[in-house]
Formats: sequence, structure tokens, C-alpha cells
Amino acid sequence: MTPRKQIHLAAHFPGVNNTTVWTDPRSGSQIDFASFTHLARTAERGKFDFFFLAEGLRLRELKGRVHDLDVVGRPEALTVLSALAAVTSRLGLAGTVNATFNEPYELARRLSTLDHLSGGRAAWNVVTTSDAFTGENFRRGGYLDRADRYERAAEFVRLSRELWDSWEPDAILADQAAGRFVREGAIGSVTHHGAHFSVEGRFTLPRAPQGHPVIIQAGDSDEGREFAAATADVIFSRHGTLEEGQRFYADVKARVVRHGREPHQLKIMPGVTYALGDTEEEAAENAAGIRRRQVGPQTAIAFLEQVWGRDMSAYDPEGPLPEVEPDLSEGVSQGRVAIKDRAAVAAKWRALAQEKNLSIRDLVIEVTGRQTFVGTPENVARRIDEHVQAGAADGFILVPHLTPGGLDDFVDKVVPLLQERGVFRTDYTGTTLREHLELA
Repeated sequence: MTPRKQIHLAAHFPGVNNTTVWTDPRSGSQIDFASFTHLARTAERGKFDFFFLAEGLRLRELKGRVHDLDVVGRPEALTVLSALAAVTSRLGLAGTVNATFNEPYELARRLSTLDHLSGGRAAWNVVTTSDAFTGENFRRGGYLDRADRYERAAEFVRLSRELWDSWEPDAILADQAAGRFVREGAIGSVTHHGAHFSVEGRFTLPRAPQGHPVIIQAGDSDEGREFAAATADVIFSRHGTLEEGQRFYADVKARVVRHGREPHQLKIMPGVTYALGDTEEEAAENAAGIRRRQVGPQTAIAFLEQVWGRDMSAYDPEGPLPEVEPDLSEGVSQGRVAIKDRAAVAAKWRALAQEKNLSIRDLVIEVTGRQTFVGTPENVARRIDEHVQAGAADGFILVPHLTPGGLDDFVDKVVPLLQERGVFRTDYTGTTLREHLELA
């Protein structure tokens, strides 16, 4: 009998986006360290693989004004994770850091430092940026063409690994045991001359506890899938349904093999949300309430403007979709992921609104604000297990709708049921994130 696959779980700090229900009285600060501590400790209590932080290099704008949600602040990820290393002992610590607006030597040092401080729990979510809007905060500006961003990222990761590998394994331990400082030759010199980077020198830190920090990649484009298949240890995807997940899973795992790797060397973990209830009806009611609070009237109009590319503030969010056509010349939103084909998206939204007789707000709720897993704890545990056993995912990154207590119910009510099924650990068996993810 084939053993049941073990499920991997991670916790995403909700951050500044429309997932968070800001109006809930239990919603707390996005920058107070106590918020990060609460969510991280809850995830560690639930024996999760890692805690995950996103990144924001510039405040987003809508019609030339700072987007309302961004005013709560966007802390720098590795600083927060270094502090969390002191208040956790097993939980992996994953930070999103941009490969377009950083330099390999410095970032490799920061990530290696986190890995040493945490005893081998560091992870890097590699992201790229091609837009000049974000680049205005940096010396090089928006100099990269979109086609070049993954090329730079791939070279960035290769060079970082050269730096991490430049010290002999266990050089310090061996030399300390012999009563001497690190001997000549134990520290290698790195010489790299590529299309994007030129580095000659010696790295300042010995090999980290888990060798390399875990590499995470978030992307659904063909370039993103290829980059993950060749380079990453984890891919953070958006495919929450069983059928979509199975197609994505099969495609990416096949690419992994084509790159000469084993399928298990890349874990596929979609980002998901959830809503629980004592009954299926109560869970559905909770989910509907969360969706309406996530997409308030102002947010509904903001989403519409991103697709229509024009000021829609004169329209009633509780009224019907207007007849006006999208302005495809330029958008009104900056700092968000670009919508590739706004005309096609607008046509799809209009057809859906007509079919279901939806208001603007109900339409936006329908297309953006839904929970992946809705039901009783027993039903949610069963469905999560089914997705993993059916080859739709290796696990999930949970994105709660509340900061910082949004993970509490899942850890208290769903995790024990997964443990009873024999598909999730009852305790950590290793100390490093690579061991948690079965990559070691």
C-alpha cells in the first residue's frame, strides 16, 4: 500500500491588501512586533513548516494618490524575521526580497546571517519587478525590460549559491576543534562575471546550517514556471481548485524533471484562505460575511477602476455595471501586478454581471473575494487532504483574513484532524526548514 503523502503548511502574514478585514475589531497592527510574534508562535504551535512575509517596495497609488490600505506600513521582511528567530525555535522564516533592486553579495550575507541566527530556518521568496514606477525608488530605476527580469533573477540565485558554497563545509568547527582559526584555503574566492553581475572576492560567513536558504518562487507565467522548475525549492501558486491545481502541479513537476531534478525537490504550495463553522451553513454564512467586509464599497470601485482604466467614482457600487467601455490607453493604478488583457477581463466581468444580475460590489466579490476552503473543520481537513493526495498540491500557504489572530481557529480545530488522519506531523522531527519540507 502506497503511504499517504504528508501535507506541508505555511502561514502568510496578511499584510496590506484586501484579504485583511480591517473593520473587524480583532484586527490589529501591521507593524507592531506583537502582531508578528502572535502569528508566528501560532504557526509554530501548529507545527507549520514556515512563516511567510510579503514585500512592498513602494506605496501603491490609485489615480495618483496613495492607496488607502498602504498607509498602515510595509516593514522590511528580513529585519522582522531576524527578530522572530529569537522568539521561535523550529518554524521556518521566509522573506520576500526583490532580485531586481538588490545586489547578490549583500543579500546573500543577510540571508546567510538569518540562517545562522535561526539555526537553519531561513528562506528567500525570489520576486522580480519590471515596472519603472517601483524603480523610481532605486538608483537604476525601471531599467529592466520585462523579458530580462528572470534572466537577472536566475543569475542572482546562481551567484548567491556560489557565495554560500565558497567556504568548506564545517571549516570553522574542524579548525576550532584543532585549536586554531580557520586555515588558509578553507575560505574560497568567488570570481563571477555575468550579464548582470561582476563579483570578485571572499564571502564573510561560513556555510549556513542548512547549506543554502530555501528558495521560494511565486509566479504563474511560463517564465515563472521555468524559473521555479530550474531553481526553486517551493513554488507559491494561486491555484486553489482541485482541477486547476492538478493541471498546474502536473505541468510544473514535468518541467522539474526536464531540468534534471526529482519531482519531490520542488514543493508546490498554493496560497489559500478558509472560513470555518460548526455547520456547513454557518461556515458559508461566515465566508459570505468575510467577503463583503473584504470588498467594501470603496474597494469595489477601486477594483473596477483597475480593469476599466478610468475614474469610476461617480458610479454607485451597489448599482449595476455602467455601459461605459474600458479606457485601454493607460491604467489608473500603479504598484500592483498589471492586468495583462484588460479588455478581455472587462468582457468577462460584464458577461458575469449580466448572467447573475450582479451589482458592481457583488461582481467584485464574485471574482475576487472568495475563500478556498469553506466548511466545518472536519470538511476542511478532508478537502485539504484530498487536494494533496490527488496531486493538486504538496501543501498550502494559509492567508488568514485577520491580523494577528486569524490562524488561531485553524491551528486549534483543523490541524488536530489532519494529525488524526496521519497526514501531518504531531511534532517537528528536524531542526531546519529543509528538513521540515523533506528537502534535506
